Amino acid sequence: MQNRRNFIRGSGLVLSAAALGGLAACSRTSTGGGEDTGGSGGSDGGGGGGDLLSQLQEAGTITVGFAGEAPYSFEEGGELMGATLALHREIFGELGIDNVEGKLTDWGSLIPGLNSRQFDAVSAGMSILPDRCAQAAFSEPEFQYTTALMVPTGNPEGLVDMNSFVDSGLTVATMSGAVESDYVAALGLDSIEVGGPQDGVDALKAGNAAAFALTAISLNWLADNTVDDVEVTESFVQEIDGVKQVGAGGTVFRQEDTSLLDAYNEKLAAIIGDPERYLSIVGEFGFSEEELPPAEMTSEILCSGDLSSLQ
Repeated sequence: MQNRRNFIRGSGLVLSAAALGGLAACSRTSTGGGEDTGGSGGSDGGGGGGDLLSQLQEAGTITVGFAGEAPYSFEEGGELMGATLALHREIFGELGIDNVEGKLTDWGSLIPGLNSRQFDAVSAGMSILPDRCAQAAFSEPEFQYTTALMVPTGNPEGLVDMNSFVDSGLTVATMSGAVESDYVAALGLDSIEVGGPQDGVDALKAGNAAAFALTAISLNWLADNTVDDVEVTESFVQEIDGVKQVGAGGTVFRQEDTSLLDAYNEKLAAIIGDPERYLSIVGEFGFSEEELPPAEMTSEILCSGDLSSLQ
C-alpha cells in the first residue's frame, strides 16, 4: 500500500476539504436520490460546452464527484486513489488540467450533484445505462463489467450466478443503485438492498444473505484487501430474458459540456487502444485485460439499452 500512496502523492490527486468533512455521513443510495447538500466544489461552466474545458485548463484543476467504492474511486488515509482516478490523472493531465480534486458524496447524489455544478465530472466507474444517459453524458466505456458473488468460504450453497437463487429460498444482498439490483427485480428473487460494499459484507457475515452480488472487480478487491473468511465466485455475465447483460462504466459529464467530453474521449481512445498502457494505469488496482472494453462496445449502444449487437 505504501507504493500506492507514493504514486498518489506524485500524481496531483488530492482530497478536498469538503470531502474530508463528509466521510462519515455519506452512504450509497439509488440513482436519482436526493442531492448532496455540500457546498459547490465544481467550476461554473457558464452553460457553454467549450467554456468549461477552457476554464478548467486555465485553472489547472478539476473537481470530480466520487462515492467511495474500491477499487474504482475511494479514499484511504485522506488520500484519493483508485482506477478511475488514476485514469483521470492521466487524461486530464494530457488536457492541461494537472490537479484532480475529489468530493465524496453518496451514489444517488452523483448525477444530481454534477448537474447542480457541485463538481465537474463523476469519477465512480458508473455503469452506462439508459436512464442515466437521459440525465447526463457518458464517456466511451472505460471498464467492462462482470458480476460475481461473495460467499462464505467453501461456498456452502454452491452458488454460481443469480439464477442460483431462483426458487431456492435463499436471499441475495445487492447494493442500492447497482445493476445487480435490477437483476434481482427482473428475476423476482428474495433480496435485501444495502447502502455500500461494507454493508453487503456485513449482511453476509451476519447470515442475513447467502451471498453479496456486485461487480467481480469490487468483490475481489474486498476479499483480497479487507475481508476474511469469504471467497468470490467466478465472474459471470447475467442473462435476463435470454439477453446477456453486458455492460461497462464510464466518466460522467453534464450534457452541455460537449467540448470537455469530446476532448476526454479522444485521449481515452488512445489509452483503450493500447492494452499495455491501459494496464500500466489501472493494473495496480486489480484490473486486467478482461476489464478492457471491446471496440464494438460504445456508449451509444449502452445508452440505447439495445444489447443485441453485443451478444
